[in-house]
Amino acid sequence: MAFTAADVKNLREMTGVGMMDCKKALTETDGDMDKAVEYLREKGLAKAAKKAGRIAAEGVSYALVENGVGALVEVNCETDFCAKSAPFVAFVKDIAKVVADNDPADVDALMNCKYPGTELTVSETMPEKVMSIGENLQIRRFVRFAENTSVGYVHAGGKIGVLVNLAVEGGVDATEIGKNVAMQIAALNPRFWDKSQVTEDVLAEEKKVALALMDSDPKMASKPAQVKEKIVMGKMNKFYEENCLLQMEFVRGDLFSGTVEQYIADAGKKLGGSVKFLTAVRYQTGEGIEKKEENFAAEVAAQMNQGK
Repeated sequence: MAFTAADVKNLREMTGVGMMDCKKALTETDGDMDKAVEYLREKGLAKAAKKAGRIAAEGVSYALVENGVGALVEVNCETDFCAKSAPFVAFVKDIAKVVADNDPADVDALMNCKYPGTELTVSETMPEKVMSIGENLQIRRFVRFAENTSVGYVHAGGKIGVLVNLAVEGGVDATEIGKNVAMQIAALNPRFWDKSQVTEDVLAEEKKVALALMDSDPKMASKPAQVKEKIVMGKMNKFYEENCLLQMEFVRGDLFSGTVEQYIADAGKKLGGSVKFLTAVRYQTGEGIEKKEENFAAEVAAQMNQGK
């Protein structure tokens, strides 16, 4: 019995299973819809689809640097317990390798890449991973740097992942420099990399707030406008120091006293070359995902009421 694209679509809507698996099920069952549903259930795929509806807000952010290519991925699961398990961590590392090796344009393109060590795509592998790991899994985002020198850092078992990209000259090993900068990014989460990135809108708002605070202060309100302007400029320098990575004080005071920008330049020079910060990406796992709020008291009360 032949089947059409509409049949594949209908089977997908009925079971929640991916298009490729639905097409395979209809092929194996000669287009019989009922048998295709049974086939998916026997393979455990329909059950995996059910898990896909559950919120995945835990997980791991992982940075990989291999053969000069840096990749940072965030993969989510449902529980912190799962996020720490060896099978899940291995899966995240495999996804990072897929990104590094294939340079996919986005998550959809990544899903069509071959999964390491198999002839299957990531999309075709996902249902089996969901079943074996036992939770809903979501590949949320990734970034890849193929140029210059990348250094990765993973904090607290994957709660935060950072990938730093540096311009390095003189053949020096900038791994330690990159790691120290990445650790500062992980800890302080700077709003901007450099003061040159601060927009005019942000500057105007900060100046407005500073002036308003002075106007409300009896000791400052009567001062001349020129004096207030100088004070505001001083406050803007403080703003840069608190919000811009390169203008921040380097936190490893045991290594260097000065700004992050000065530390990078000094450390590169001491190694016999030059190092310059270009960019970085910081992922905080689960950031922005609405987590399910568990209300066990309400659940118990509901179960008691059902028992009456």
